Amino acid sequence: MSVGLGNVWRFPYTAYANGGGAFLIPYIIVLMLIGRPLYFMELAMGQFSSASSVKVWNMVPAVRGVGFGQVIGTASVVSYYCCLIALALHYMGSSCQSVLPWTVCHPDLSEDNVLCITSTTNTTQNTDNLTIISAAEQYFKRGVLKSKDDISDGIGMPDLQLTVCLAACWVLLFFTLWKGVASSGKVAYFTAIFPYVVLITLLVRGLTLDGAMEGIMFYITPKWSELLNPKVWYAAVTQSFFSLSTGFGALITYSSYNDFRHNSYRDALIISVADTLTSLLAGFVIFSILGNLAFELGVPVKDVVDSGPGLAFVSYPSALAKFDFLPQLFSVLFFLMLVTLGLGSATGLTSGIIAVVCDLNPKWNKTVVTGIICIAGFGIGLVYVTPGGQAILALVDFFGGGFIIFVLAMVEVLAVSWIYGLKRFTSDIKFMLNVSVGIYWKFCWGIFIPVSLLGIFIYFLATYTPLTYQGQLYPKSAEYAGYILTIVAL
Repeated sequence: MSVGLGNVWRFPYTAYANGGGAFLIPYIIVLMLIGRPLYFMELAMGQFSSASSVKVWNMVPAVRGVGFGQVIGTASVVSYYCCLIALALHYMGSSCQSVLPWTVCHPDLSEDNVLCITSTTNTTQNTDNLTIISAAEQYFKRGVLKSKDDISDGIGMPDLQLTVCLAACWVLLFFTLWKGVASSGKVAYFTAIFPYVVLITLLVRGLTLDGAMEGIMFYITPKWSELLNPKVWYAAVTQSFFSLSTGFGALITYSSYNDFRHNSYRDALIISVADTLTSLLAGFVIFSILGNLAFELGVPVKDVVDSGPGLAFVSYPSALAKFDFLPQLFSVLFFLMLVTLGLGSATGLTSGIIAVVCDLNPKWNKTVVTGIICIAGFGIGLVYVTPGGQAILALVDFFGGGFIIFVLAMVEVLAVSWIYGLKRFTSDIKFMLNVSVGIYWKFCWGIFIPVSLLGIFIYFLATYTPLTYQGQLYPKSAEYAGYILTIVAL
């Protein structure tokens, strides 16, 4: 449930966007003092109540709206997770070509004042007035996305190939969800082990590349001054929610299927550690590759590629291209891993939405509900497979996946600790698990999480600046749409 796209896709680009080592220390601190306690809290809430993320709030009826807000936030994230799965399916198909298309520069994809180079390029021309990009970046932006950075005149029409891949993704998701949580849990055994094999293989290859250590040092070198930057802490908190799937309500739904005496305390400890190590592993893989790209392009690591949602589709393929033996095979395996991870993440989140709808309307046929949700998800997802889709993805990620979930998680912990009562909640855990939680859990739930989240939230609002994508401000209409999404959820 907790090892998925949040670790392999979102963590590396969030770390890169926030300065690598400047982000790492806040992230680890947040995981230990906010992520892990929230994870255990949600497991305990769902298991004790045996209820979905809406009905669980019968414990504090005044904040029952948290569950509905989480449905909107979760739907926002699932909508673009499926777009990422569609991209992975596209790349998996492209991996079957005799020459991997992201290993060569394509003249028909060239742009003015942009120089594309490969690992074998030996250029002597003056590059002072040129923007240098890798072949992988050219293929992703121009070949796959046909991207446009400026969406002020519209986002364009959906790409046919990506639309087919998106439809295939939602069909796969429907059949995964069809038999419910029990069957998807069996699939999770494969999705939990397979990624580590692939990531470790990529790491070993990445560390042998020229310039890899420069990228690693960028990743692990602390920038102590950034510890005073609340925006980095805000990014660390939202990333911890994605990594552990806390704040979305899906954990509450999943744990509601547990036996009442199931040792969820042990689960919280083991999974939170495994999740942290997975994110760190993905970071080492990405930054070793970025170091190599920086070496080849002759630029600093921080400037090697535009930070954003597409980072993984530039850096990972660049590493796959370096395999001397059957790079096509390793590419297929890697993108199969992304597909399975994505389906695992999307299955868990969508199950929470389905459970809420079916709990509120018990007479409705669950298969029909699942089908309608999948069709609606496909329709919404068409926005992301347009030339301006990545800009919309980043916008929805900020508002729907970041801001909304941050606020709802803050309200969630305040409601449990300060309204329902920390003493009452810990007594419930004692009755259910026969475990007396220690001062660490009580301090985090009762004081640290509420106060720190509230403080970060207030400072973030006070210092908020208009959003940008690839250095350009979003159109006012796009930003207003983000505000509307937030208001509806909250």
